[in-house]
Amino acid sequence: MIHELLLALSGYPGSIFGWNKRSGLQVSQDLPFLHPSESSVLNRLCKLGTDYIRFTEFIEQYTGHVQQQECHPSQQGQAGLHGIYLRAFCTGLDSMLQSYRQALLDLEQEFLADPHLSISHVNYSLDQFQLLFPSVMVVVEQIKSQKIHGCQLLETVHKHSCGGLPPVRSALEKILAVCHGVMYKQLSAWMLHGLLLDKYEEFFIKQGPSSGNVSSQPEEEEEEDLGIRGLTGKQLRELQDLRLIEEENMLATSLKQFSLRAEMLPSYIPVRVAEKILFVGESVQMFENQNANHTRAGSILKNQEDTFAAELHTLKQQPLFNLVDFENLIDRIRSTVAEQHLWKLVVEEAGLLGQLKIIKDFYLLGRGELFQAFIDSAQHLLKTPPTAVTEHDVNVAFQKSAHKVLLDDDNLLPLLHLTVEYHGKDPKDAAQSRDNSLREPSPRETPTSGWSALGLSYKVQWPLHILFTPAVLEKYNIVFKYLLSVRRVQAELQHCWAVQMQRKHLTSNKSDAVKWRLRNHMAFLVDNLQYYLQVDVLESQFSQLLQEINSIRDFESIRLAHDHFLSNLLAQSFILLKPVFHCLNEILELCHNFCSLVSQNPGPLDDRGTSQLELLVTGFSRQSSLLFKILSSVRNHQINSDLAQLLLRLDYNKYYTQAGGTLGSFAI
Repeated sequence: MIHELLLALSGYPGSIFGWNKRSGLQVSQDLPFLHPSESSVLNRLCKLGTDYIRFTEFIEQYTGHVQQQECHPSQQGQAGLHGIYLRAFCTGLDSMLQSYRQALLDLEQEFLADPHLSISHVNYSLDQFQLLFPSVMVVVEQIKSQKIHGCQLLETVHKHSCGGLPPVRSALEKILAVCHGVMYKQLSAWMLHGLLLDKYEEFFIKQGPSSGNVSSQPEEEEEEDLGIRGLTGKQLRELQDLRLIEEENMLATSLKQFSLRAEMLPSYIPVRVAEKILFVGESVQMFENQNANHTRAGSILKNQEDTFAAELHTLKQQPLFNLVDFENLIDRIRSTVAEQHLWKLVVEEAGLLGQLKIIKDFYLLGRGELFQAFIDSAQHLLKTPPTAVTEHDVNVAFQKSAHKVLLDDDNLLPLLHLTVEYHGKDPKDAAQSRDNSLREPSPRETPTSGWSALGLSYKVQWPLHILFTPAVLEKYNIVFKYLLSVRRVQAELQHCWAVQMQRKHLTSNKSDAVKWRLRNHMAFLVDNLQYYLQVDVLESQFSQLLQEINSIRDFESIRLAHDHFLSNLLAQSFILLKPVFHCLNEILELCHNFCSLVSQNPGPLDDRGTSQLELLVTGFSRQSSLLFKILSSVRNHQINSDLAQLLLRLDYNKYYTQAGGTLGSFAI
C-alpha cells in the first residue's frame, strides 16, 4: 500500500487511491484493514497528491501554449490564458515541484531500505508541503479564474509572496524570479535597441496613446519628482505625444507613439521608473530610425549596449528583485541617452536657442512690426466670417507683410502657415492635438469673424519635435491668438486716436467728449495690459528660460525648463484663470465694438449711435469694475503675484482706485 500511496502522490492514482475530478485524490472506503485515524492521515496526504496533479495539469496545459496559439491580439480576450509570462510561471512552478518529487524518491528509497516504516513517516516527511501547496494553489486558481496574463502575473505572484510563511514566500519568490527573466528580456530589447517585443500585449509599454490614468496606482506622490533634476511624471508623460508630421519630405519618418499600459505595471515598480523606461526606449527607437534614414554614425547609447545588457543580465540572476539596483541601472541608461547625446543633438546640432527665438518672434509676437503690418493688410480679409479661400488670402497677406518689414528668410517662411477654421472645413486639416480645456469657442461653431478663427502652425524639424510636440504647439497657438487679439485691439484704438486728432479742430458735442474720454480709458487699460504681457510676462519668462538652458546639460532638464516656461505663460497671461480671462476678453470685445462704431461714425453720433455708445460705456464700466474687484480680492492664489503685478500696471498712480475701480463711468 505504501508504494500505491507514493504512486498516487506522484500523480498516478490506482485502486486504493482513486481519482475524482471534483473531489480529487481519495483513499478507498472499502478497505477494512484501515483504522479511521489512518484513513484521516491518508486523506490528508491525498490533498497533497490532488494539488500536485492539478499543478501538473496546469503546467502541461500552458507550457508550450505560446507556440500553439497564433491568435491575433484582438482575439486574446476570447482565447483565455496565453503569453510568455504564463509559460515562465509554469516553468517556475515546475521547478518548485521538483523538491516534492525528490522527497517522494527519497521516501521510496527509505521504504526499500526499511519496510517497517509507517504512514506517519510519510506524513512527517511531506509535512513541509502541507502549507506550501494550498497557498500556491490559491495563486494558480486566481490566475485561471481572472485570466491573469503578462506583467499582471508579476503583481499577483508578488502580492502572495509577501505573506508570513517562509516556505510559501521562498517558493513564490523563486517563481517570481523566473517570471522576471521575461521582463528583463523585454526591457533589454526595448531600452537598448528600441524594439517592443510584445506579441501578446503583456508588457507595461504599448504602442499607441495611453488609454488609462497611470497615476491611478498608489503612486500619486511620484507625480512630483522623478529624480531627474525635478522632472515630474506628468511632464515626462508628454513624451507619449512624440511623432513627426509628414509634410512633403520636409520632416523625417513619423515616429510611432508609445505609452504606458497602466494595468500591466506591477505596483513594486514605481511610475517614475516606468516613465524613464518609456522615454529611453522611445529615444533609442527614434535614433535607430534616423540612423536607417539618414545614415547617422554612432549610437545614442554610445556603443554601451553590451555593458548595459550585461548589467541587466546580472539583475536578472538576482534571486530577489531589488528596486534600488534596478532604478540605478535605469538612471544610468537614461543619463546616457538624455545627458550625453540628446542634449548635444538638440541644443548644439539642431540649434534649440535659434528655434526658441523663432517661436518667440512668431507665436509670442516678438516681431511686433511684422504683425502690425499684417493686421493692417489683413483687416479687410478677416473682419467677416471666413470662407474656403480666406486661409489662402491671409497667407498671401502674411508673406507680403514679411517682405514689407524685410523678413525674407526663404528657409523660415515656408515652415510657417496661418490657419483659418471655417464652417465645413475638413477636421483632418486642423491641428490634431487640441487642448479643448483651454479653447474658448467650440470648433463646430461658425466663427463670427476671421480673426476669431485665425491660428498659426509651424513645421518643426527633426529632432526638435520631441520638445515641440503637437500638444505644445497647440498651447503656443492659444497664447498666439490671445496676444494677437490684444495687439489688434490696441492698433484699432490707436487708429481711433488718429481720427480724433484729425477732428480736434472741429466743434464737438457732449457725445463726442464722452466718446473720446471712453477711448482714453480703453486705451489706458489695453496699453497697460499689453505692456504687462510683453514685458512682465513674455520677456521675463523668456530670459529665465534662456538662462536655464545655458546653465544645464541635460535634455530632460531642458524639457522641464521649457514646460515651466509654457505653463507660466498660460498662467501669468490669465488664460488658465477663467474669471480674469473671460473678463479681459469681454473688455477687448467692447473695445473692438467701440472702434467699429467710431470707424463707421467719425463725426457726431446720431441717436442710434448715441444709444450704442451708452451700451458700450455701461458695459466697459461694468467689466472694468469686475476686473478691478477680481485683481484686488483674489488672495492666497497660486498666481496671486501675477494679479498683483497687473493691478500695479493698471493702478500705478491710484487713479483706478480713486475712480472706485471703474473706468468709463460717466454720463452722456
